[in-house]
Amino acid sequence: MGAEVLTPRALNRALLARQLLLRRADLPVVDAVEHLVGLQAQVPANPYTALWSRLEGFRPEVLSDALDERRVVRIAVLRATIHLVSAADCLVLRPLMQPVLDGELARHPQFGPALRELDLGPVLEVVRPLLAERPLSLADLRAALAERFPEHDAGALAYACRNELALVQVPPRGLWGRSAQAAYATAESWLGRPLVRRPSLEDVVLRYLGAFGPAAAADVATWSRLTGLAAVLERLRPRLRTFRDEGGRELFDLPEAPRPDASVAAPVRFLPEYDNVLLSHGDRSRIARDEVRAGLTGRTEGLGHGSVLVDGFLAGLWRPEGEALVVLLGTRLSKRASASVAAEGRRLLRFLGDQTGARDVHLIGAD
Repeated sequence: MGAEVLTPRALNRALLARQLLLRRADLPVVDAVEHLVGLQAQVPANPYTALWSRLEGFRPEVLSDALDERRVVRIAVLRATIHLVSAADCLVLRPLMQPVLDGELARHPQFGPALRELDLGPVLEVVRPLLAERPLSLADLRAALAERFPEHDAGALAYACRNELALVQVPPRGLWGRSAQAAYATAESWLGRPLVRRPSLEDVVLRYLGAFGPAAAADVATWSRLTGLAAVLERLRPRLRTFRDEGGRELFDLPEAPRPDASVAAPVRFLPEYDNVLLSHGDRSRIARDEVRAGLTGRTEGLGHGSVLVDGFLAGLWRPEGEALVVLLGTRLSKRASASVAAEGRRLLRFLGDQTGARDVHLIGAD
């Protein structure tokens, strides 16, 4: 008998259940961050919106306190982008992602050529104790490097340190309502513990499946930008269950992971920009239909647009603009669905409070 075929809708409901988006979960904040294997955090406020949509009774000061107390940190890990991760995950994920950060540094159009033949050893030997002594902004780090290594591009050296050392962005960066310019410390000095010397990629792939599966090797690669993941899944195959999608791709999953019926109702959810639920699969049809993405293309200006899920799938983008939270729809909605979007948008505005000047929700229909 062949593997069970999962429709995009079935994959959608599995993803929503694992992402805590079918119903808000009653979980401690740090446990939720660990379950999700981190939250995209390029924009400091984004993890707060992400957790508000996922946790029952979420209070932003609880996450702020966890950041202040060093139970969670902001650091470049998955895809070489800033994520909010637990302290324990920082020590595991950061060394695993070193090849990704090495590749990003080598490909950097401005700094890559200047660093290609440079021995960074002496630079890192200077910077590591410097940042262990006290956190520094990039400007301060560049000034220190310019003084010690005047023959080299200080900006390139500072960027190399960001990729070659495990650097966390320390508070108040990322605190609710009072973020500040990024200042950096080494993860080891900030957390008082060393990075894990031999972290298990297999364990992290299993956790990915728990938060994003069922998935193919290409999906895990999209989430992490690591290579060689087909071999990892082959090693894990005896511990996993396999499926097929409608295109015939083999999908791997944890045997006991939730896979709700495709008919289960999914509530409206507002997600921040760059939410990992939309960025962690090579084939995004389980969360974003092509025709909806096409309907939104070219209709936004600038950055700062979050996503709106209706019936579990991407339906539009949102952003505060003046006194309104504007929702730009990429598909036509029923009156009932539109009312649900507006109601959830108003709940989001109450959560955001003084973070935005918006007072009501304005829906702009699909073209």
